[in-house]
Amino acid sequence: MTTDDGTTGNVKTVQVDVLVVGGGPAGTTAATLLARKGHRVLLLEKGRHPRFHIGESLLPMNLPILERLGVLEQVRAIGTHKPGAEFPVDDVNFNTFRFERAIDARFGYAFQVKREEFDQLLFEHAKANGVDAREEVKVERIVFGDDGRPCEAIAQDAAGNALRVRMRYLVDASGRDTLIGAQLKLKKKNPLHQSAAIFSHFAGVARREGEDAGNITVQRFEHGWMWLIPLRNDVMSIGAVCFPEYLKTRRGDNEGFLMRTLEAEPSAWNRMQGATRVAPVHVTGNYSYTCTKMTGPGWVMVGDAYAFVDPVFSSGVYLGMNSAEQAAEVVDGALADPSRERALQQAMETRLKRGLKHFQWFIYRFTTPVMRHLFNNPRNVWQVEQAVISMLAGDVFDNAKVLRRLRLFRAIYAFTALQLAPSALRGWVRRRRQVGVSVSGDTLQQGNP
Repeated sequence: MTTDDGTTGNVKTVQVDVLVVGGGPAGTTAATLLARKGHRVLLLEKGRHPRFHIGESLLPMNLPILERLGVLEQVRAIGTHKPGAEFPVDDVNFNTFRFERAIDARFGYAFQVKREEFDQLLFEHAKANGVDAREEVKVERIVFGDDGRPCEAIAQDAAGNALRVRMRYLVDASGRDTLIGAQLKLKKKNPLHQSAAIFSHFAGVARREGEDAGNITVQRFEHGWMWLIPLRNDVMSIGAVCFPEYLKTRRGDNEGFLMRTLEAEPSAWNRMQGATRVAPVHVTGNYSYTCTKMTGPGWVMVGDAYAFVDPVFSSGVYLGMNSAEQAAEVVDGALADPSRERALQQAMETRLKRGLKHFQWFIYRFTTPVMRHLFNNPRNVWQVEQAVISMLAGDVFDNAKVLRRLRLFRAIYAFTALQLAPSALRGWVRRRRQVGVSVSGDTLQQGNP
């Protein structure tokens, strides 16, 4: 006989309202909100907190979500104050986009966080809100019923014990594992933006002075772009997102390749004199992808489980938590009234895809000569510069004023491209060379992204 939390033979069986797969920011957000609505929620995380992760730079639009979750002050205590994002013009000059200048800014700042601390905080908070949150339990596959809805999940813990989960709804927050995407073959690489990243943590890296000390630095270079993210206790997260053909020139160890890459860019290298690496060097390839579906009968994907885009604007954690918050509303509504499920899912998909496209449009063009020119020479005609700052802050979903001005920026981009046609054409040709070129696990030592 099987109980709500019993055994059938040697297999333990659990029955819940909602199964959430993945204990990162997206999964814990969805689980917490659903538990607050009175649902029995099981959250399964394959790893154990704390665990290393990149994606350390939050956006101002994260902060209202953290406030609604009730953890804003806890995050403030572990975070580095981030007033803006800066883009070096040359070896000594920076253009800084301060979040306080965003259109309708509610929070004029964000935080940089060590993800092992941030993720563990959210995981423990989910437990405190009534979520049955378990670590080191890997979901291996989902069983679908005759009606096409997920009815069971087959999982295994670190000791090899089997677990069968029977659920009414599934939230896939499995990140780059893309549980549903992989099982249903929905995951598709983005052929227009195949990059790879190499990164680590360092101590003793020079920070910007005064209030700029907490800014994220986003540095273009010949083969892609670099990030410098200041964290607590004199730690700096530093990495480079590189075009695939450049990664293929790597010879020898990963650390040597990362250091040579940084050395080639004076504005970054000058800040690293006397710096010491304090974490392993990680490399991850096959960077950008999107699944062909975000939802289905009885299931929904959130965060990186659905799509991963180049993190040049630090959108990953915000997109994950934002989608999780909306997914919680979808699941709650669908469980209360199944006839509303498809309408709720469609509304979620429309909103999230619209916002994601705004990030993608900028990301795909970030390394072009045209975008470099516009970022190096910002002008606030018709509040266009402020709209770009709003985009950098994450305000790309519901603010009609921002969205109208971002469309105007696209027109300015097109006009500027005509003026800079020769160099823009060279940039376009260079990016086209990336199409169809990917970096596989055979050529890279895979790290935990």
